[in-house]
Amino acid sequence: MDTEVLIVGAGPVGLTLAIALGQRGIRCTLIEQKAAPEFLPKMERCNARTMEIFRRMGLARQVRHAGLDARIPMDVYITLAMNEPPLLRLPYPSVADATEEIAACDDGSLPLEPYQLISQYTLEPLLKTEAERIPAVKVRYGCEFLSLSQSPDGATAIVREHGGKTRQIRAHYIVGCDGGASAVRKQLGIGLRGEGNLQQLYQALFHSPELFDRIPIGKGPGKGRHYHIADDRSTFLIMQDSTRHWTLHARVDAPEQMARQFEHAVGAPVPYEVLYVGAWKLNLLLAERYGDGRVFLAGDSAHLVIPTGGLGMNTGVGDAVDLAWKLAATLRGWGGPRLLTSYEVERRQVGDRNIGASRYAYLGRRKWRQQFRPEIREATPEGQATRDNLTHVAAVEQPKSNEMIGAELGYRYVGSPIIWEEPGGPEHLFRTYVPTTWPGARLPHVWVRPDTPIQDLVGEGYTLLHMGGCGADTSALTAAMRAVGAPFELLTLDSTLARDLYGYDLILLRPDLHIAWRGNAPPRNVERLAALVTGH
Repeated sequence: MDTEVLIVGAGPVGLTLAIALGQRGIRCTLIEQKAAPEFLPKMERCNARTMEIFRRMGLARQVRHAGLDARIPMDVYITLAMNEPPLLRLPYPSVADATEEIAACDDGSLPLEPYQLISQYTLEPLLKTEAERIPAVKVRYGCEFLSLSQSPDGATAIVREHGGKTRQIRAHYIVGCDGGASAVRKQLGIGLRGEGNLQQLYQALFHSPELFDRIPIGKGPGKGRHYHIADDRSTFLIMQDSTRHWTLHARVDAPEQMARQFEHAVGAPVPYEVLYVGAWKLNLLLAERYGDGRVFLAGDSAHLVIPTGGLGMNTGVGDAVDLAWKLAATLRGWGGPRLLTSYEVERRQVGDRNIGASRYAYLGRRKWRQQFRPEIREATPEGQATRDNLTHVAAVEQPKSNEMIGAELGYRYVGSPIIWEEPGGPEHLFRTYVPTTWPGARLPHVWVRPDTPIQDLVGEGYTLLHMGGCGADTSALTAAMRAVGAPFELLTLDSTLARDLYGYDLILLRPDLHIAWRGNAPPRNVERLAALVTGH
């Protein structure tokens, strides 16, 4: 084989997958049709769960250093223009404030890492540099995927290199991370189901280095990251990580109208330059399958969401880390045949759930925008009534787009062939996170010592958490896990806080910090548990 895993598409998902595989010593080749990362506005925020994942990969510090300054608030405004008093301000903490809140929290209700505002055009080069540092990873830009074929022992891709020459790349597995128009997905004949082309908007990227410092202008709304303009064109202005670049979304008739729309949104003269304008469609679509044989899909190739809620790229990062450890286990021989089968079972339900969360947020935003009336700017009783009504509805509906902590942290894998099932389970919530150790859930964050979270003590393989006051004999389960050949360690915790929060003496964690099993004593058949959680 030319490589163990061929990854098609070098967006944040493909790059994260390459890094996660490379850190496990898996030889992988990442190909990308573009000649280099592009300076285009796409995603703008790594959510809390993604930052937890980046922390385990050793990337969180670099991402924060490259992203928005930790002291800048993340407030969201609804206003008639940026130089006018806001109709509604929704305050959200800066990264620095959120970090302080997390440090003082001991009930598991908060993530280990707060979110980070970082633009995709900043994140991609950072991840590219990290991937290129790993000896097992080969990154090749200017290499276009054309087609693929499979055999019982591998898969072959035909690619076109820079200059037009075609060649084959043979791999044990291929992963399509090549976006919503995925050529890999189309090669597999996998369709998308759901709601497509719900609305079309234009998106534009502006360079306006003075705008951030000139807010407020007069009695303006103050500093924030999102500015929703109350109009009939869905105008939405987003501050990017440099504070000198701004992304505008709006319904206009032609791309050249976006400059004028930017001026309307700002409301006062500021120097600016238009760097990019393009059209995009709102889609809520899910792939019928997440792969076929030795070929898998991850990221936008498998699920397309509306940006409301910020779940697109972040869901893809979850796909990447889930697939990475399962591919590594299979390639290194200790993962059973159900391990890769579980990828679709687990991640497709998350994709489906997050599409639902995105729809929920989108409908909330649409509801308050439907309250717009032309007299909203008039200094009349009718104008005031329109402003009051829109603000009242927006105060209820707009937070649906900005408060998705339940979707971010509370997803739980149900019906997975590699999780020891318990009947029932807590409700899946979009906006509320309730810490739980129910099998399939993410392990809640807890401080075991000052400045020492439990996540930092957990290794890269399976980990059996053993609460210190518990007298359970774990030797048989330890032997069973090691007999399978899986990386395994026992972690004893003398933390009353952790035991009280988790509710059990023993918790078996997977490499991705999701709970595979829990109990107060090992099951009678420890060999069966070890076989199940490793895919045998």
